[in-house]
Formats: sequence, C-alpha cells, structure tokens
Amino acid sequence: MANPGYGKRAVPDQHPPSQADFAMLPERERHIAGYIDVLSEGAAVDIKSLAGSLPLYGQMAVGSALRALGVAGHLRRVRCLSGEDGQVRWVTRTFWSRTARDNEWWNTFLAAEERRFGTQEAAGPAASVSVPAPVHVPAQSPAATVPQQRTAEPQPQPQSQQGTNAAVDRPSPAFLALARLGRTDARLALSAADCAALEQAAAEWFARGVDADYLTRVLTAGLPASVDSPFGFVRRRLRDKLPPLLPAAAPAVPGTPVRRLMVECTECGVPGRPEVFRDGLCRPCREPGQD
Repeated sequence: MANPGYGKRAVPDQHPPSQADFAMLPERERHIAGYIDVLSEGAAVDIKSLAGSLPLYGQMAVGSALRALGVAGHLRRVRCLSGEDGQVRWVTRTFWSRTARDNEWWNTFLAAEERRFGTQEAAGPAASVSVPAPVHVPAQSPAATVPQQRTAEPQPQPQSQQGTNAAVDRPSPAFLALARLGRTDARLALSAADCAALEQAAAEWFARGVDADYLTRVLTAGLPASVDSPFGFVRRRLRDKLPPLLPAAAPAVPGTPVRRLMVECTECGVPGRPEVFRDGLCRPCREPGQD
C-alpha cells in the first residue's frame, strides 16, 4: 500500500471489467494498465513501486507508460493536503479510470473532487491548521531549512560526546536530496562541490512545501538518454520547475477557500489547476522546446 502518497483512487461510473479493456493500447501500456486496474484501493502506483512489481519493465519504461496512460485518459495525478495529529503535508495520489475519459470529464471530476475534499478537510481535525504546507518546513528563507541543531553549537565536549557533535554537522535536507540523485539515476550524479553550489536553489523548493521524494521525482523525470552536464541540467530544472509559493491562509479574506488539491503533470510532477493541463501534461511537457 502507498505510504504516504501515490495511492490509487478509482473514479466512479466505470464500466465492468472485461477482456476488451485497454485493447487499443500498445502491449506495454496494456500490460501496466491491466496490472494497475486490479490493484486494490490505496495501492502504491508510483513509478518505483510499479517497476519493482513488474519485472518486464524498468522505471523509465514505467514512467513512459504512465504518461501514455494519462494521455489516453486513464489516470491523473493530484497533490492534496493530508492532515493528521495537528500536522499537514502534501501527498500525491493517482486517480484511475478503467474507462478512458477526455479532458473535459477529468476537469469536471477534479473540480468536484476538490470541493468534496475541501469540505471533508474543513470538517476534520486538520481544519484548524491554516498553513497549506508541511509543518516541518519553515516558512522563512531557504537557509532556514538547515537542521536547528546548527544554531546551538555546543562548547568543546569530552570525546565521549563526539557522537552528538557528528549529528550537529549533518548536511541539510536540500544537500542530502541533491547528493542522492546519483543513486536514483546515475545520469544525475553530482559531486560534493556541485551539491554545495546547488544547495540554496534546492532549499527554496523545501521552503515552498515539497519534500525530498517530490524534489527527486521532478528532477529525474523524463531524462534524456545521456546527460552531458549533470550540474547544468539539475540547475536548469531547479530554476525552471520551481513550484509556486503557496501563501498562508491566515491573512486571507474570510470565506476565501484554501486550495487543498492540485493536479500534477504526469511527466514532470509540476502542480497546477486542472484546466492548465491537457492529457495530464503541462504545456512544457506537451510542447518540449517551446517557451
């Protein structure tokens, strides 16, 4: 099952399962669609989980297939606020339809889902939380994402307490996310100097309410066959795909709704309103190379 996001959510009013399902899709997409269709509600349908369960296809093949299934009208990815124990965070969910739907149907469904989701959240325990961003991310400058231990450097301590000092010197979440890119995909392997140079740009993503998994997925989505300059490639994506800054809801005019659900591009993961996407893709991914 998906934890904490990417869970499958079946849409209503689908036709009963039959052997003709997905018959018009290519073999790879037909195979992956059939597998997703039989998964239970809430099952993990992110690229990594699917690739681990389908030995015939790697992560790149699964990612391409999911994009094709989005274009065919079978799925949409959304980001929504999930609250628990007085905290909220963004999670990604995948709405799945055995019956292919057009863009107008998806836009109408997602608009209704946003209204329903907002109503449920307002009635739940998370309604008292007014900031639409993870609580663990400070709403300050990018430098504030460095662990708080650094702000209280202890005095020289005996050697028996050196383990505590090692924890104080732990790299920031932004640095760690960049350092782990090469382990996710070798084409984006960065040196320590590269990570340090890009740390502030990555920290800005954390300050805007995303986590390391989301950042990694956006940076590694749709990679070319080879990347000549990982540093330049990552720097460009950090700049071009920076998510929007979501303001706090506290100073808003009474009655102004807080957006708790946003559609994600199936290719790059950039969030936005449903109407700006076509076939589940943002404009840069639909029209690569066109500004």
